[in-house]
Amino acid sequence: MAFKWLIQRPMNKAVVFLAMIRFEHTVFALPFAYISALLTEKRIPSGHDILWVTLAMVGARTAAMSLNRLIDREIDAKNPRTAARALPRGLISAGYVWLGVFLSFGLLMVAAWQLSPLALKLFLPAVLILWFYSYTKRFTWVSHFYLGLTLGLAPVATWVAITDHFAVAPLLLGLGVLFWVAGFDIIYACMDYDFDRKERLYSIPARFGIGRALWVARACHMLAPVFFTLAGVVLNLGPLYLGGVVFAVAVLVYEHRLLRPDDLSRVGVAFFDMNGILSVGMLLFTTLDILVR
Repeated sequence: MAFKWLIQRPMNKAVVFLAMIRFEHTVFALPFAYISALLTEKRIPSGHDILWVTLAMVGARTAAMSLNRLIDREIDAKNPRTAARALPRGLISAGYVWLGVFLSFGLLMVAAWQLSPLALKLFLPAVLILWFYSYTKRFTWVSHFYLGLTLGLAPVATWVAITDHFAVAPLLLGLGVLFWVAGFDIIYACMDYDFDRKERLYSIPARFGIGRALWVARACHMLAPVFFTLAGVVLNLGPLYLGGVVFAVAVLVYEHRLLRPDDLSRVGVAFFDMNGILSVGMLLFTTLDILVR
């Protein structure tokens, strides 16, 4: 019985930890890392590259989300929407989450070392960029775009990790991800409009109102496909890749049709479901384009 308790307790903590950081939402950025890997040489990457790119992405996102939960735990405790999270409720200790942060950054460092010399050199700047995000909403409403930057680094970092150099195409792809993420983060922030204004936190909805914020999100989601298309043009990709961009546009249009300034009841569907469908769909279309070529 004692042995069973020793096993169950760490397992229970791990389950709480993974739920706290919404581990399943790694699907938002991971497909764009795979797209970048596919486009480095327009072929299916090696098993080595796929393995370490995957572990790097898991490490980076897990560390970033863990830091966000730690840094924001006092704010989360005040917000009715987030008060039930694991740290405010005491379901998991801050020390356990800090352990997760450093183990995740350790995984990212090992993955960078396995991939390329330049990736390893850029490890520390990447850590600083990811660490800084959680502080941005305390002083600027541009925080949505900074979050977009952190996820937009995924295709750029993947390209650097595999090729050991920078290029224009992954930067364009990264800009597409930046505006896509900023747009849906603005939508998500609309749910905290009243709380952010009360606590004097910075967000586009709190600064400009929900109606205008949704228009800014639409503008971001108009720009994202433009950069996805430009990346395809630079790399001379085929119609299947462009079909993926058209698919992304259709998803974004549907996402915005779900929302109105006076009715945000379907934000969950717009944020979680549609964005996962978009990123996976883009990956499938890109893979088909590479295979056909």
